[in-house]
Amino acid sequence: MKNILFILLITLFGSSFIFSQEQVMVSGKDSLVITTDEIPESVLKQMEKHKFGESVSLFSEAPYGVFVFNDEERRIMKRADKIHIIFNEDSLVVEEVGNIFYKNPGPEEIIHLNIIPIKNGEHIKFTEHAGASKISFLAKKPKTALITDDRIVLGILAVILALIFYTSGLNKKSWKRLYTVIPALFLCYMVPAVLTSFNVIDPTATNLYYMASRYLLPGSLILLILSADIKSLLGLGSKSLIMFFTGTIGIIVGGVFAVWIFSYISPETVGGTGNEATWRGLATIAGSWIGGGANQTAMLETYNYKETLFGGMILVDIVVANIWMAIILFGISKKAKIDRWLKADSSAIDELVVKVEDFQSSVQRKSNLTDLMVITGLVFGGVALAHFLGGYLSAFFLENYGKGSTFSSQFFWMVVISTIYGFTLSFTRAKNYEGAGASKIGSVFLYILVATIGMKVDITQIFDKPLLIFVGLIWMAFHAILLIVVAKLIRAPFFFLAVGSQANVGGAASAPIVANAFHPALTTVGVLMAVVGYFIGTFGAFTAAELMRLVAP
Repeated sequence: MKNILFILLITLFGSSFIFSQEQVMVSGKDSLVITTDEIPESVLKQMEKHKFGESVSLFSEAPYGVFVFNDEERRIMKRADKIHIIFNEDSLVVEEVGNIFYKNPGPEEIIHLNIIPIKNGEHIKFTEHAGASKISFLAKKPKTALITDDRIVLGILAVILALIFYTSGLNKKSWKRLYTVIPALFLCYMVPAVLTSFNVIDPTATNLYYMASRYLLPGSLILLILSADIKSLLGLGSKSLIMFFTGTIGIIVGGVFAVWIFSYISPETVGGTGNEATWRGLATIAGSWIGGGANQTAMLETYNYKETLFGGMILVDIVVANIWMAIILFGISKKAKIDRWLKADSSAIDELVVKVEDFQSSVQRKSNLTDLMVITGLVFGGVALAHFLGGYLSAFFLENYGKGSTFSSQFFWMVVISTIYGFTLSFTRAKNYEGAGASKIGSVFLYILVATIGMKVDITQIFDKPLLIFVGLIWMAFHAILLIVVAKLIRAPFFFLAVGSQANVGGAASAPIVANAFHPALTTVGVLMAVVGYFIGTFGAFTAAELMRLVAP
Protein backbone atom coordinates (compact mmCIF):
# COMPACT_ATOMS: atom_id res chain seq x y z
CA MET A 1 0.00 0.00 0.00
CA LYS A 2 2.82 2.40 0.83
CA ASN A 3 4.31 1.71 -2.59
CA ILE A 4 1.00 2.54 -4.26
CA LEU A 5 0.73 5.84 -2.35
CA PHE A 6 4.31 6.69 -3.22
CA ILE A 7 3.65 6.04 -6.90
CA LEU A 8 0.48 8.16 -6.69
CA LEU A 9 2.27 11.10 -5.13
CA ILE A 10 4.99 10.92 -7.77
CA THR A 11 2.24 10.84 -10.36
CA LEU A 12 0.33 13.75 -8.83
CA PHE A 13 3.21 16.16 -8.39
CA GLY A 14 5.70 15.01 -10.95
CA SER A 15 3.83 13.72 -13.96
CA SER A 16 2.85 17.12 -15.26
CA PHE A 17 6.32 17.18 -16.79
CA ILE A 18 5.67 13.87 -18.60
CA PHE A 19 1.95 13.62 -19.34
CA SER A 20 0.16 16.54 -20.94
CA GLN A 21 -3.19 15.44 -19.53
CA GLU A 22 -2.17 16.34 -15.97
CA GLN A 23 -1.72 19.87 -14.68
CA VAL A 24 -0.81 21.27 -11.28
CA MET A 25 -2.20 24.48 -9.85
CA VAL A 26 -0.53 26.18 -6.89
CA SER A 27 -2.18 28.99 -4.91
CA GLY A 28 -0.05 30.12 -1.99
CA LYS A 29 0.89 26.99 -0.11
CA ASP A 30 -2.13 25.09 -1.46
CA SER A 31 -1.92 22.86 -4.52
CA LEU A 32 -4.37 21.17 -6.84
CA VAL A 33 -3.89 18.49 -9.50
CA ILE A 34 -6.19 18.10 -12.51
CA THR A 35 -5.81 14.73 -14.23
CA THR A 36 -7.62 12.58 -16.76
CA ASP A 37 -6.03 9.35 -15.48
CA GLU A 38 -8.01 6.75 -13.60
CA ILE A 39 -6.81 6.26 -10.01
CA PRO A 40 -7.03 2.82 -8.34
CA GLU A 41 -9.87 2.50 -5.80
CA SER A 42 -7.38 1.21 -3.22
CA VAL A 43 -5.55 4.54 -3.41
CA LEU A 44 -8.73 6.64 -3.30
CA LYS A 45 -9.64 4.95 0.00
CA GLN A 46 -6.58 6.59 1.55
CA MET A 47 -7.87 10.05 0.64
CA GLU A 48 -10.47 12.38 2.06
CA LYS A 49 -13.39 12.40 -0.37
CA HIS A 50 -15.42 15.55 -0.90
CA LYS A 51 -18.57 15.74 -3.02
CA PHE A 52 -18.23 18.49 -5.61
CA GLY A 53 -20.67 21.38 -5.36
CA GLU A 54 -20.96 21.41 -1.56
CA SER A 55 -19.49 23.58 1.18
CA VAL A 56 -18.30 21.70 4.23
CA SER A 57 -16.20 22.11 7.35
CA LEU A 58 -14.12 19.08 8.22
CA PHE A 59 -11.22 17.85 10.29
CA SER A 60 -8.89 15.75 8.17
CA GLU A 61 -5.55 14.13 8.89
CA ALA A 62 -5.33 12.71 5.35
CA PRO A 63 -2.48 14.41 3.44
CA TYR A 64 -4.51 14.50 0.22
CA GLY A 65 -8.14 14.67 -0.85
CA VAL A 66 -10.19 14.17 -3.98
CA PHE A 67 -13.29 15.86 -5.35
CA VAL A 68 -15.95 13.33 -6.34
CA PHE A 69 -18.09 14.07 -9.42
CA ASN A 70 -21.43 12.41 -10.12
CA ASP A 71 -22.50 11.17 -13.55
CA GLU A 72 -24.47 14.31 -14.41
CA GLU A 73 -21.52 16.58 -13.57
CA ARG A 74 -19.18 14.46 -15.70
CA ARG A 75 -21.64 14.55 -18.64
CA ILE A 76 -21.79 18.36 -18.46
CA MET A 77 -17.99 18.65 -18.42
CA LYS A 78 -17.64 16.23 -21.35
CA ARG A 79 -19.96 18.44 -23.43
CA ALA A 80 -17.73 21.47 -22.90
CA ASP A 81 -15.11 22.71 -25.38
CA LYS A 82 -13.02 23.98 -22.48
CA ILE A 83 -13.26 24.06 -18.71
CA HIS A 84 -12.28 27.10 -16.66
CA ILE A 85 -11.05 26.06 -13.19
CA ILE A 86 -10.69 28.67 -10.44
CA PHE A 87 -8.72 27.48 -7.41
CA ASN A 88 -8.53 29.97 -4.53
CA GLU A 89 -7.11 33.04 -6.31
CA ASP A 90 -5.67 31.31 -9.39
CA SER A 91 -7.27 30.00 -12.56
CA LEU A 92 -6.54 27.54 -15.34
CA VAL A 93 -8.27 26.48 -18.56
CA VAL A 94 -8.20 22.77 -19.54
CA GLU A 95 -9.90 20.71 -22.23
CA GLU A 96 -10.86 17.76 -20.08
CA VAL A 97 -11.24 16.82 -16.39
CA GLY A 98 -11.16 13.32 -14.99
CA ASN A 99 -10.20 13.76 -11.35
CA ILE A 100 -9.18 16.71 -9.20
CA PHE A 101 -6.99 16.14 -6.15
CA TYR A 102 -5.94 18.61 -3.51
CA LYS A 103 -3.23 18.72 -0.91
CA ASN A 104 -4.51 19.16 2.66
CA PRO A 105 -3.53 22.78 3.45
CA GLY A 106 -3.71 22.28 7.23
CA PRO A 107 -5.96 23.44 10.10
CA GLU A 108 -7.97 26.67 9.81
CA GLU A 109 -7.33 26.92 6.07
CA ILE A 110 -9.88 27.04 3.27
CA ILE A 111 -9.94 25.65 -0.28
CA HIS A 112 -12.23 27.20 -2.90
CA LEU A 113 -12.85 25.38 -6.18
CA ASN A 114 -15.03 26.76 -8.96
CA ILE A 115 -15.52 24.91 -12.27
CA ILE A 116 -17.02 26.70 -15.28
CA PRO A 117 -17.65 24.49 -18.35
CA ILE A 118 -17.77 26.53 -21.57
CA LYS A 119 -19.20 25.50 -24.94
CA ASN A 120 -19.22 27.84 -27.97
CA GLY A 121 -18.22 30.69 -25.68
CA GLU A 122 -21.18 30.22 -23.32
CA HIS A 123 -21.20 28.99 -19.73
CA ILE A 124 -22.86 25.57 -19.22
CA LYS A 125 -24.54 25.56 -15.82
CA PHE A 126 -24.59 22.58 -13.48
CA THR A 127 -28.14 21.46 -12.76
CA GLU A 128 -27.86 20.73 -9.02
CA HIS A 129 -25.54 23.49 -7.80
CA ALA A 130 -23.53 26.56 -8.81
CA GLY A 131 -20.38 24.59 -9.66
CA ALA A 132 -18.44 25.72 -6.61
CA SER A 133 -17.01 23.88 -3.62
CA LYS A 134 -15.60 25.21 -0.38
CA ILE A 135 -13.74 23.15 2.21
CA SER A 136 -12.93 24.69 5.59
CA PHE A 137 -10.38 22.66 7.53
CA LEU A 138 -10.99 22.56 11.28
CA ALA A 139 -8.22 22.71 13.87
CA LYS A 140 -9.67 19.82 15.85
CA LYS A 141 -12.09 16.99 15.35
CA PRO A 142 -15.67 18.17 15.89
CA LYS A 143 -17.55 16.69 18.81
CA THR A 144 -20.45 14.37 18.20
CA ALA A 145 -23.31 15.42 20.43
CA LEU A 146 -25.65 12.95 22.12
CA ILE A 147 -28.73 14.56 20.50
CA THR A 148 -28.77 16.24 17.09
CA ASP A 149 -32.40 15.78 16.00
CA ASP A 150 -34.25 19.14 15.77
CA ARG A 151 -37.49 17.65 17.00
CA ILE A 152 -35.92 16.19 20.14
CA VAL A 153 -33.83 19.30 20.88
CA LEU A 154 -36.91 21.53 20.57
CA GLY A 155 -38.74 19.27 23.02
CA ILE A 156 -35.84 19.47 25.48
CA LEU A 157 -35.73 23.27 25.27
CA ALA A 158 -39.52 23.47 25.75
CA VAL A 159 -39.35 21.24 28.85
CA ILE A 160 -36.48 23.32 30.26
CA LEU A 161 -38.47 26.54 29.83
CA ALA A 162 -41.57 24.93 31.35
CA LEU A 163 -39.67 23.66 34.40
CA ILE A 164 -37.98 27.02 34.99
CA PHE A 165 -41.23 28.97 34.81
CA TYR A 166 -43.10 26.39 36.89
CA THR A 167 -40.53 26.28 39.68
CA SER A 168 -40.07 30.07 39.65
CA GLY A 169 -43.81 30.39 40.40
CA LEU A 170 -43.77 28.06 43.42
CA ASN A 171 -44.06 29.48 46.92
CA LYS A 172 -41.51 27.12 48.51
CA LYS A 173 -38.65 28.95 50.24
CA SER A 174 -35.91 26.91 48.57
CA TRP A 175 -37.15 27.84 45.07
CA LYS A 176 -37.69 31.47 46.04
CA ARG A 177 -34.12 31.66 47.40
CA LEU A 178 -32.77 30.12 44.18
CA TYR A 179 -34.59 32.58 41.92
CA THR A 180 -33.65 35.48 44.17
CA VAL A 181 -30.00 34.72 43.49
CA ILE A 182 -30.32 33.41 39.91
CA PRO A 183 -33.08 35.00 37.78
CA ALA A 184 -35.33 32.74 35.72
CA LEU A 185 -34.39 34.44 32.45
CA PHE A 186 -30.70 33.81 33.14
CA LEU A 187 -31.42 30.09 33.56
CA CYS A 188 -33.48 30.03 30.35
CA TYR A 189 -30.33 31.24 28.65
CA MET A 190 -27.64 29.29 30.52
CA VAL A 191 -29.16 25.80 30.91
CA PRO A 192 -29.14 25.22 27.10
CA ALA A 193 -25.58 26.61 27.07
CA VAL A 194 -24.56 23.99 29.65
CA LEU A 195 -26.14 21.23 27.54
CA THR A 196 -24.12 22.41 24.53
CA SER A 197 -20.91 22.69 26.56
CA PHE A 198 -21.30 19.13 27.88
CA ASN A 199 -21.99 17.87 24.35
CA VAL A 200 -25.58 16.82 25.02
CA ILE A 201 -26.93 18.90 22.12
CA ASP A 202 -25.21 20.32 19.06
CA PRO A 203 -26.40 23.76 17.86
CA THR A 204 -24.58 23.36 14.53
CA ALA A 205 -26.56 20.22 13.74
CA THR A 206 -29.97 21.87 14.15
CA ASN A 207 -31.84 24.71 12.47
CA LEU A 208 -33.70 25.76 15.61
CA TYR A 209 -31.98 29.12 15.98
CA TYR A 210 -32.70 29.92 12.33
CA MET A 211 -36.33 28.93 12.85
CA ALA A 212 -36.66 31.02 16.00
CA SER A 213 -34.88 34.08 14.60
CA ARG A 214 -36.70 34.05 11.24
CA TYR A 215 -40.21 33.03 12.32
CA LEU A 216 -40.67 33.53 16.06
CA LEU A 217 -38.62 36.74 16.41
CA PRO A 218 -40.63 38.77 13.86
CA GLY A 219 -43.80 37.19 15.23
CA SER A 220 -42.94 38.24 18.78
CA LEU A 221 -42.06 41.77 17.62
CA ILE A 222 -45.48 42.12 16.00
CA LEU A 223 -47.34 40.82 19.06
CA LEU A 224 -45.34 42.85 21.57
CA ILE A 225 -45.58 46.09 19.57
CA LEU A 226 -49.31 45.55 18.99
CA SER A 227 -50.27 47.46 22.14
CA ALA A 228 -47.51 50.09 21.87
CA ASP A 229 -48.27 53.54 23.28
CA ILE A 230 -46.33 55.72 20.83
CA LYS A 231 -46.92 58.96 22.73
CA SER A 232 -45.56 57.48 25.95
CA LEU A 233 -42.59 55.97 24.11
CA LEU A 234 -41.64 59.40 22.84
CA GLY A 235 -42.04 60.69 26.38
CA LEU A 236 -39.23 58.50 27.70
CA GLY A 237 -36.86 61.38 27.07
CA SER A 238 -33.33 61.72 25.77
CA LYS A 239 -31.60 59.41 28.25
CA SER A 240 -32.40 56.32 26.19
CA LEU A 241 -30.64 57.77 23.14
CA ILE A 242 -27.73 59.05 25.22
CA MET A 243 -27.14 55.57 26.63
CA PHE A 244 -27.46 53.98 23.19
CA PHE A 245 -24.85 56.26 21.61
CA THR A 246 -22.65 55.90 24.69
CA GLY A 247 -22.71 52.16 24.02
CA THR A 248 -21.70 52.82 20.40
CA ILE A 249 -18.82 55.05 21.46
CA GLY A 250 -17.80 52.41 24.01
CA ILE A 251 -17.51 49.83 21.22
CA ILE A 252 -15.49 52.16 18.98
CA VAL A 253 -13.06 53.40 21.65
CA GLY A 254 -13.02 50.08 23.53
CA GLY A 255 -11.64 48.28 20.49
CA VAL A 256 -8.87 50.85 20.15
CA PHE A 257 -8.08 50.58 23.87
CA ALA A 258 -7.92 46.76 23.75
CA VAL A 259 -5.56 46.77 20.75
CA TRP A 260 -3.36 49.43 22.38
CA ILE A 261 -3.11 47.48 25.65
CA PHE A 262 -2.26 44.22 23.87
CA SER A 263 0.32 45.95 21.68
CA TYR A 264 2.38 46.02 24.92
CA ILE A 265 1.19 42.79 26.56
CA SER A 266 1.23 40.53 23.49
CA PRO A 267 1.91 42.41 20.23
CA GLU A 268 1.77 39.22 18.17
CA THR A 269 -1.87 38.76 19.21
CA VAL A 270 -2.99 42.08 17.70
CA GLY A 271 -0.28 42.36 15.04
CA GLY A 272 0.02 40.86 11.60
CA THR A 273 0.49 42.26 8.12
CA GLY A 274 -1.52 42.43 4.94
CA ASN A 275 -4.91 40.74 5.02
CA GLU A 276 -3.82 38.78 8.13
CA ALA A 277 -3.58 41.94 10.28
CA THR A 278 -5.64 41.37 13.43
CA TRP A 279 -7.15 44.86 13.38
CA ARG A 280 -8.88 43.93 10.12
CA GLY A 281 -10.56 40.98 11.84
CA LEU A 282 -11.47 43.10 14.86
CA ALA A 283 -13.19 45.50 12.45
CA THR A 284 -15.66 42.72 11.65
CA ILE A 285 -16.43 42.35 15.37
CA ALA A 286 -17.01 46.11 15.61
CA GLY A 287 -19.49 45.81 12.75
CA SER A 288 -21.34 43.03 14.55
CA TRP A 289 -21.34 44.77 17.93
CA ILE A 290 -22.52 48.16 16.67
CA GLY A 291 -24.96 46.92 14.05
CA GLY A 292 -25.37 43.27 13.15
CA GLY A 293 -24.52 40.54 10.68
CA ALA A 294 -24.89 42.75 7.60
CA ASN A 295 -22.53 45.34 9.08
CA GLN A 296 -20.05 42.58 9.95
CA THR A 297 -20.14 41.39 6.33
CA ALA A 298 -19.58 44.97 5.18
CA MET A 299 -16.40 45.16 7.26
CA LEU A 300 -15.19 41.79 6.00
CA GLU A 301 -15.68 42.97 2.42
CA THR A 302 -14.17 46.42 3.05
CA TYR A 303 -11.00 45.26 4.80
CA ASN A 304 -10.59 41.90 3.03
CA TYR A 305 -9.63 40.05 6.21
CA LYS A 306 -8.24 36.57 5.47
CA GLU A 307 -11.21 34.21 5.42
CA THR A 308 -9.32 31.34 7.04
CA LEU A 309 -8.79 33.48 10.15
CA PHE A 310 -12.32 34.87 10.24
CA GLY A 311 -13.62 31.91 12.27
CA GLY A 312 -11.50 33.03 15.22
CA MET A 313 -13.14 36.45 15.14
CA ILE A 314 -16.60 34.90 15.02
CA LEU A 315 -15.63 32.87 18.10
CA VAL A 316 -14.59 36.03 19.97
CA ASP A 317 -17.79 37.77 18.86
CA ILE A 318 -20.07 34.97 20.08
CA VAL A 319 -18.28 34.13 23.35
CA VAL A 320 -17.71 37.69 24.59
CA ALA A 321 -21.11 39.03 23.48
CA ASN A 322 -22.90 36.15 25.19
CA ILE A 323 -20.89 36.51 28.42
CA TRP A 324 -21.93 40.17 28.54
CA MET A 325 -25.56 39.33 27.77
CA ALA A 326 -25.55 36.78 30.60
CA ILE A 327 -24.26 39.46 33.00
CA ILE A 328 -27.01 41.87 31.90
CA LEU A 329 -29.71 39.23 32.33
CA PHE A 330 -28.38 38.48 35.79
CA GLY A 331 -28.37 42.20 36.62
CA ILE A 332 -32.04 42.59 35.70
CA SER A 333 -33.02 40.72 38.86
CA LYS A 334 -31.13 43.41 40.82
CA LYS A 335 -32.50 46.35 38.85
CA ALA A 336 -34.03 48.10 41.88
CA LYS A 337 -30.73 48.07 43.77
CA ILE A 338 -28.82 49.17 40.67
CA ASP A 339 -31.23 52.05 40.04
CA ARG A 340 -30.85 53.19 43.64
CA TRP A 341 -27.06 53.16 43.27
CA LEU A 342 -27.33 55.10 40.00
CA LYS A 343 -29.78 57.50 41.68
CA ALA A 344 -31.88 57.03 38.57
CA ASP A 345 -35.26 58.54 37.86
CA SER A 346 -37.29 55.76 36.28
CA SER A 347 -40.64 57.48 36.64
CA ALA A 348 -41.20 57.77 32.88
CA ILE A 349 -40.57 54.04 32.45
CA ASP A 350 -42.89 53.23 35.35
CA GLU A 351 -45.61 55.46 33.91
CA LEU A 352 -45.37 53.67 30.55
CA VAL A 353 -45.63 50.29 32.23
CA VAL A 354 -48.67 51.42 34.24
CA LYS A 355 -50.37 52.79 31.12
CA VAL A 356 -49.85 49.53 29.26
CA GLU A 357 -51.09 47.50 32.24
CA ASP A 358 -54.16 49.74 32.52
CA PHE A 359 -54.86 49.24 28.82
CA GLN A 360 -54.43 45.48 29.19
CA SER A 361 -56.91 45.49 32.08
CA SER A 362 -59.44 47.52 30.08
CA VAL A 363 -59.45 45.08 27.16
CA GLN A 364 -58.90 41.92 29.21
CA ARG A 365 -61.26 39.11 28.32
CA LYS A 366 -61.38 35.37 28.28
CA SER A 367 -59.85 34.37 24.97
CA ASN A 368 -61.62 31.88 22.74
CA LEU A 369 -60.56 29.86 19.72
CA THR A 370 -61.63 32.63 17.34
CA ASP A 371 -59.38 35.14 19.13
CA LEU A 372 -56.40 32.80 18.98
CA MET A 373 -56.94 32.00 15.31
CA VAL A 374 -57.21 35.71 14.43
CA ILE A 375 -54.01 36.42 16.39
CA THR A 376 -52.31 33.56 14.54
CA GLY A 377 -53.41 34.99 11.20
CA LEU A 378 -52.31 38.51 12.10
CA VAL A 379 -48.88 37.48 13.32
CA PHE A 380 -47.87 34.92 10.71
CA GLY A 381 -49.44 36.95 7.92
CA GLY A 382 -47.15 39.75 9.08
CA VAL A 383 -44.17 37.40 9.21
CA ALA A 384 -44.92 36.28 5.65
CA LEU A 385 -45.21 39.90 4.50
CA ALA A 386 -41.90 40.77 6.20
CA HIS A 387 -40.11 37.92 4.43
CA PHE A 388 -41.81 38.61 1.09
CA LEU A 389 -41.01 42.34 0.99
CA GLY A 390 -37.65 41.77 2.71
CA GLY A 391 -36.62 39.37 -0.05
CA TYR A 392 -37.39 41.89 -2.78
CA LEU A 393 -35.80 44.86 -1.00
CA SER A 394 -32.64 43.00 0.00
CA ALA A 395 -32.26 41.63 -3.56
CA PHE A 396 -32.60 45.14 -4.99
CA PHE A 397 -29.94 46.62 -2.70
CA LEU A 398 -27.70 43.56 -3.15
CA GLU A 399 -27.75 44.01 -6.92
CA ASN A 400 -27.15 47.76 -6.80
CA TYR A 401 -24.90 48.20 -3.75
CA GLY A 402 -23.35 44.77 -3.06
CA LYS A 403 -23.54 42.52 -0.03
CA GLY A 404 -21.53 44.96 2.09
CA SER A 405 -24.58 47.24 2.40
CA THR A 406 -26.78 47.01 5.49
CA PHE A 407 -29.80 47.31 3.21
CA SER A 408 -28.83 44.13 1.33
CA SER A 409 -29.58 42.09 4.47
CA GLN A 410 -32.94 40.31 4.39
CA PHE A 411 -32.80 39.99 8.20
CA PHE A 412 -32.59 43.80 8.48
CA TRP A 413 -35.68 44.29 6.34
CA MET A 414 -37.50 41.49 8.16
CA VAL A 415 -37.04 43.34 11.47
CA VAL A 416 -37.93 46.75 10.01
CA ILE A 417 -41.07 45.54 8.19
CA SER A 418 -42.25 43.50 11.21
CA THR A 419 -41.82 46.59 13.38
CA ILE A 420 -43.74 48.82 10.96
CA TYR A 421 -46.47 46.17 10.64
CA GLY A 422 -46.82 45.94 14.42
CA PHE A 423 -46.93 49.72 14.75
CA THR A 424 -49.61 49.92 12.06
CA LEU A 425 -51.76 47.36 13.88
CA SER A 426 -51.42 49.38 17.11
CA PHE A 427 -53.52 52.14 15.49
CA THR A 428 -56.33 49.72 14.59
CA ARG A 429 -58.85 47.61 16.50
CA ALA A 430 -56.32 44.77 16.32
CA LYS A 431 -54.73 46.48 19.34
CA ASN A 432 -57.58 45.09 21.46
CA TYR A 433 -56.33 41.55 20.92
CA GLU A 434 -53.85 42.38 23.66
CA GLY A 435 -56.74 41.52 25.97
CA ALA A 436 -56.84 38.01 24.49
CA GLY A 437 -53.18 37.42 25.35
CA ALA A 438 -51.26 38.72 22.32
CA SER A 439 -48.22 39.87 24.33
CA LYS A 440 -48.14 36.60 26.32
CA ILE A 441 -47.93 34.63 23.08
CA GLY A 442 -45.23 37.02 21.89
CA SER A 443 -43.29 36.42 25.11
CA VAL A 444 -43.51 32.64 24.58
CA PHE A 445 -41.94 33.13 21.14
CA LEU A 446 -39.24 35.33 22.63
CA TYR A 447 -38.30 32.88 25.38
CA ILE A 448 -37.95 30.08 22.84
CA LEU A 449 -35.55 32.42 21.02
CA VAL A 450 -33.67 32.96 24.30
CA ALA A 451 -33.21 29.21 24.69
CA THR A 452 -31.96 28.79 21.11
CA ILE A 453 -29.48 31.65 21.56
CA GLY A 454 -28.25 30.05 24.78
CA MET A 455 -27.92 26.76 22.92
CA LYS A 456 -25.34 28.39 20.61
CA VAL A 457 -22.99 29.11 23.51
CA ASP A 458 -20.25 26.56 24.15
CA ILE A 459 -18.60 27.73 27.36
CA THR A 460 -15.52 25.59 26.68
CA GLN A 461 -14.76 27.62 23.53
CA ILE A 462 -13.26 30.34 25.69
CA PHE A 463 -10.15 28.16 25.95
CA ASP A 464 -9.74 27.75 22.16
CA LYS A 465 -8.25 31.21 21.50
CA PRO A 466 -7.58 32.57 24.99
CA LEU A 467 -5.57 35.66 24.04
CA LEU A 468 -8.03 36.85 21.41
CA ILE A 469 -10.85 36.17 23.84
CA PHE A 470 -9.10 38.41 26.38
CA VAL A 471 -8.82 41.16 23.77
CA GLY A 472 -12.59 40.90 23.37
CA LEU A 473 -13.18 40.84 27.13
CA ILE A 474 -11.13 44.00 27.67
CA TRP A 475 -12.98 45.60 24.77
CA MET A 476 -16.37 44.72 26.25
CA ALA A 477 -15.27 45.77 29.75
CA PHE A 478 -14.44 49.26 28.41
CA HIS A 479 -17.89 49.42 26.78
CA ALA A 480 -19.55 48.38 30.06
CA ILE A 481 -17.55 50.75 32.28
CA LEU A 482 -18.28 53.71 30.01
CA LEU A 483 -22.00 52.92 30.11
CA ILE A 484 -21.95 52.69 33.91
CA VAL A 485 -20.06 55.99 34.28
CA VAL A 486 -22.42 57.88 31.95
CA ALA A 487 -25.51 56.29 33.55
CA LYS A 488 -24.24 57.43 36.94
CA LEU A 489 -23.58 60.96 35.67
CA ILE A 490 -26.97 61.45 34.01
CA ARG A 491 -28.83 59.21 36.49
CA ALA A 492 -30.16 56.96 33.76
CA PRO A 493 -32.10 53.84 34.81
CA PHE A 494 -30.46 50.43 34.42
CA PHE A 495 -33.09 49.69 31.77
CA PHE A 496 -31.55 52.26 29.40
CA LEU A 497 -28.06 50.96 30.13
CA ALA A 498 -28.99 47.33 29.46
CA VAL A 499 -31.11 47.92 26.36
CA GLY A 500 -28.75 50.57 24.97
CA SER A 501 -25.88 48.10 25.25
CA GLN A 502 -27.73 45.13 23.75
CA ALA A 503 -29.15 47.22 20.91
CA ASN A 504 -25.49 47.65 19.93
CA VAL A 505 -23.94 44.32 20.86
CA GLY A 506 -26.83 41.93 20.29
CA GLY A 507 -29.01 43.77 17.80
CA ALA A 508 -32.62 42.89 17.06
CA ALA A 509 -32.24 39.33 18.35
CA SER A 510 -31.16 40.39 21.86
CA ALA A 511 -32.37 43.92 22.60
CA PRO A 512 -36.10 42.96 22.61
CA ILE A 513 -35.31 40.03 24.93
CA VAL A 514 -33.59 42.29 27.44
CA ALA A 515 -36.32 44.95 27.19
CA ASN A 516 -39.03 42.31 27.58
CA ALA A 517 -37.30 40.99 30.71
CA PHE A 518 -37.95 44.37 32.36
CA HIS A 519 -41.55 44.40 31.14
CA PRO A 520 -43.31 43.36 27.89
CA ALA A 521 -44.49 46.96 27.51
CA LEU A 522 -40.87 48.03 27.00
CA THR A 523 -40.04 45.62 24.18
CA THR A 524 -40.65 48.29 21.55
CA VAL A 525 -37.81 50.42 22.97
CA GLY A 526 -35.36 47.57 22.37
CA VAL A 527 -36.59 47.06 18.81
CA LEU A 528 -36.30 50.74 17.88
CA MET A 529 -32.78 51.03 19.33
CA ALA A 530 -31.67 47.90 17.47
CA VAL A 531 -32.93 49.31 14.17
CA VAL A 532 -30.95 52.52 14.79
CA GLY A 533 -27.90 50.31 15.39
CA TYR A 534 -28.26 48.75 11.95
CA PHE A 535 -28.21 52.18 10.32
CA ILE A 536 -25.05 53.45 12.05
CA GLY A 537 -23.26 50.09 12.35
CA THR A 538 -21.11 50.29 9.21
CA PHE A 539 -20.04 53.90 9.81
CA GLY A 540 -19.19 53.22 13.47
CA ALA A 541 -17.27 50.05 12.64
CA PHE A 542 -15.31 51.85 9.91
CA THR A 543 -14.30 54.51 12.45
CA ALA A 544 -13.24 51.84 14.95
CA ALA A 545 -11.22 49.98 12.29
CA GLU A 546 -9.26 53.03 11.21
CA LEU A 547 -8.45 53.95 14.82
CA MET A 548 -7.37 50.36 15.57
CA ARG A 549 -5.14 50.47 12.50
CA LEU A 550 -3.32 53.47 13.99
CA VAL A 551 -2.51 51.80 17.33
CA ALA A 552 -1.86 48.25 16.05
CA PRO A 553 1.80 47.13 16.24
